[in-house]
Amino acid sequence: MVPRPYESKRPSDDARMSRLAWVMRPIFVALVGICLISAVWGGLMRAGVMWPALYAPHWAPVAAGLHSALMLCGFFGTVIGVERAVAVKHPWAFGAPLASALGGVLLLNQQYAGAADAFVLAAAVFLAVNTRIVWRQRALHTGVLWVSALVWLLANLRFMFMGLSETIFEAWFAILVLTIAAERLEMARMTRLSPLAQTGLLLILGTLALGIVLTPSHAPVGGLIYGAALVMLAAWLGVFDVARRTVHSHGLSRYMAVCLLSGYGWLAVSGLSWIAQAQGVQVRDAALHALGLGFVMSMVMGHAPVILPAVARVKLHFDARFYVPLAALHLSLLVRLGLGAFDPKWKALGSGLNAAALALFVITVVSAAWAWRKRHGGAQPGRLSRRHS
Repeated sequence: MVPRPYESKRPSDDARMSRLAWVMRPIFVALVGICLISAVWGGLMRAGVMWPALYAPHWAPVAAGLHSALMLCGFFGTVIGVERAVAVKHPWAFGAPLASALGGVLLLNQQYAGAADAFVLAAAVFLAVNTRIVWRQRALHTGVLWVSALVWLLANLRFMFMGLSETIFEAWFAILVLTIAAERLEMARMTRLSPLAQTGLLLILGTLALGIVLTPSHAPVGGLIYGAALVMLAAWLGVFDVARRTVHSHGLSRYMAVCLLSGYGWLAVSGLSWIAQAQGVQVRDAALHALGLGFVMSMVMGHAPVILPAVARVKLHFDARFYVPLAALHLSLLVRLGLGAFDPKWKALGSGLNAAALALFVITVVSAAWAWRKRHGGAQPGRLSRRHS
């Protein structure tokens, strides 16, 4: 991650944030791990994977009922919050990921009111963080990041007052979609986007926002617009993203491009599924998980070799092993969303393979970190450039 214009560059800030990150790292690892494991476990139960009672924890039914909140707010909210807090280099910014992670833990303990309060607090602090970012750097991509934070706050306020509903997923997913779009827009500046391309992206994101607004009161229309926006965004990214060029390179740059381009394919699948769902076709699982697993997790896998050294000070030795969990993720999604659409047993199998692919990715990251330490004798990791794809 190269220093961004909205990052503080004072040495005292760097030293202070390094000490704070060192202290907070095990806390966040534990909290993020709890949210992720419980969310995955709950998702498997929802997909029909049956566990022997001996191995089912007491919180498993709660995790099944709140799978989306645990994954989207507890896990992803915390991960994105940590990345943004490290970028702005202000200790108070860690309040956002800490509150979102604690919200996930409160959910597991059935403290629903406290969890909702924690999620709203997390989003409010996160919005303040992004407001500071926009103040430091007025650009299109920072504006999109600010909008994503505002959407999260409004969605969490709705969760606080109205509870979990089917129509809240559009808003929660939009936070991730907008964040990824902003990151790719920042990278796309290398290709010198034309004003027409930038205007097109803004229209697409505006369409996405319109779908979110209409869904609670006019679900079929809102779902149709939301799905169309996802398809258009996939097309825009496929045409204008720098990954279209770097896929022809080598090493880490090519791996990241493969992750991104394959994720854009799943983004289009999700959009088409959302459109079909709005027309009464029962493809809800495809709409949600082509987006959450196919698109978002592909982005996570692609950026992890660069983000982890910058955020967690964990440097990775990159090699072909990273392609294995990526391929496993996509193949498992084909089983779940393809064969699983016709047979619940295939859906359960595909879901189990989804979880196995995520576990394999974690193992890959740990082994890559160990390989780097073995090669370099445990030296302190430096910064890696993010301009790979």
